Amino acid sequence: MRKVVTIQDISCFGKCSLTTALPVISAMGIETAVIPTAVLSTHTGGFKNYTFRDLTDDIPAIAAHWKSLDLSFNAIYTGYLGSKEQVRLVSDFFDSFGTEDNFIVVDPVMGDAGKFYAGFNNDFVREMMKLCAKADYIIPNMTEASLLLGIPFTDDYDENYAKDVLRQLAGTGCPTPVLTGVHYDHDMQGAMAYDSKGDKFYSSFRNNIDHYIHGTGDIFSSAFTGAVALGKDLQSSLDISVNFTVDCIEATLPCLEEMWYGTCFELCLGKLIEYVK
Repeated sequence: MRKVVTIQDISCFGKCSLTTALPVISAMGIETAVIPTAVLSTHTGGFKNYTFRDLTDDIPAIAAHWKSLDLSFNAIYTGYLGSKEQVRLVSDFFDSFGTEDNFIVVDPVMGDAGKFYAGFNNDFVREMMKLCAKADYIIPNMTEASLLLGIPFTDDYDENYAKDVLRQLAGTGCPTPVLTGVHYDHDMQGAMAYDSKGDKFYSSFRNNIDHYIHGTGDIFSSAFTGAVALGKDLQSSLDISVNFTVDCIEATLPCLEEMWYGTCFELCLGKLIEYVK
């Protein structure tokens, strides 16, 4: 049985980070271990007065215990990391648990729509760049790609621009960057990837739904990690991830007033299982 460990926060209500990664990857038939970096009562996108408990100090002890048990994983996948210290500890985890036989996925969660998320700055970007250089796959959106590359953010670009961004991302050390939320054709939205070793681009698109829903990035990254862990090729992994993400958005549209804080991804897990058969 394939095994993936995912390292990110757990928002007890709100459908993001670990409460998305754990069910999505598990539904794909993969044993999913977790290292929670923090516990929040809700996610921070629209909720007020949420509680927060930092678990940074627990990460080294968990890693040491796992090492004593000689645990190994087919993939290591990181999402939201809340501080430079957490990034450094995750980097150490990569050194301890990364092997030639597994792969590392980093979703460099830092911002969207041309802006940082609360609590992030350029110092954090510099630490995240070091982490991305250790990954086999990174999955930034266009905002995060711009931050990593130190280039101005733009929402108006063509296919050649997206390809150039991917080439630059590969130049930072990660051999296979994946760019999400790509929409140079405004009727379509999806993802593009660049295999720098084979010098080949891949893309997958579905209909563009012009509505922001929290947690879709976590859905994509989790499905992508699971697909690669199952041995799917890069094109298939993109197709599975894009299709599942759009399925989740479409399932949420009829109940947006109730589900303003996340997607109805649970309704689409059956489709995901069919995609990976």
